[in-house]
Amino acid sequence: MRKILLILVTIFTTHLNAQIQTPQPSPKANLKQIVGLTTIKIDYSRPAMRDREVFGNLVPFDKVWRTGANENSVIHFEHDVKINQQMLEAGSYAIYTKPSKNNWEVYFYEKTDNWGLPQEWDASKIAASAIVPVKKLSHKQESFTIGINEIKNDYAHLQISWENTLVEVPIHFITDELVTESIDSVMNGPSANDYYNAAVYYMTADKDISLSVKWIEKAVSMMDATPYWVLRQQSLIYAKAGNKKKAISVAEKSLKAAEKAGNSDYIKMNKESLAEWK
Repeated sequence: MRKILLILVTIFTTHLNAQIQTPQPSPKANLKQIVGLTTIKIDYSRPAMRDREVFGNLVPFDKVWRTGANENSVIHFEHDVKINQQMLEAGSYAIYTKPSKNNWEVYFYEKTDNWGLPQEWDASKIAASAIVPVKKLSHKQESFTIGINEIKNDYAHLQISWENTLVEVPIHFITDELVTESIDSVMNGPSANDYYNAAVYYMTADKDISLSVKWIEKAVSMMDATPYWVLRQQSLIYAKAGNKKKAISVAEKSLKAAEKAGNSDYIKMNKESLAEWK
């Protein structure tokens, strides 16, 4: 009898210690996005509409909102960025917003360890802010969403959307500054790949094309056999520098190498460029 009681007590204790897992009404989400050379991370929760009127009701107009549910949403920038002409230093910030019917105020708040809103709102902790217009979605969006879109090397939009509302905060990145620093730091002992990457970046970023020509020629001179994709970029650099004769000569080499490799994309691109330049 004593043994049976011991077994029952053990089973009961095990059940008490077991944790019941159920779905969260506002599940957590994590976003990681690279823009140029800067990594952005966002941690937030995603409430759902559930047949409720959201803006102007569940989320009141003209009041600061945690921008999500549960803990406040947090964004982390690996490098400095610029928002609304304000330099925002690398680091983590809480995202707070003040929705209204026609526009939103978006705040990047220095104190991130809040559950929802800070107990005392301190305007001095607003590291950057922006007022952005409300855009209407053509569809109902059930789940609250934060995303990074419209991505370019030095620019992207922080997008916040829910119900039929979308707001976008333009963010500018110091990509050119970071690339230039990287180029300067390796040019004391660069590899062929370093010269190639620097040359292509200078061409695509509309920087000094004469340096782009110099570096691509140096890269090619250091290679035993120049791949067709490198020759392709070299031809584009020559064309941008105004040297069509060299551009055509190198494009023909790239075309021949691409045909040998069976790469239809590069065959097509080289043929189109040759038709344009001849």
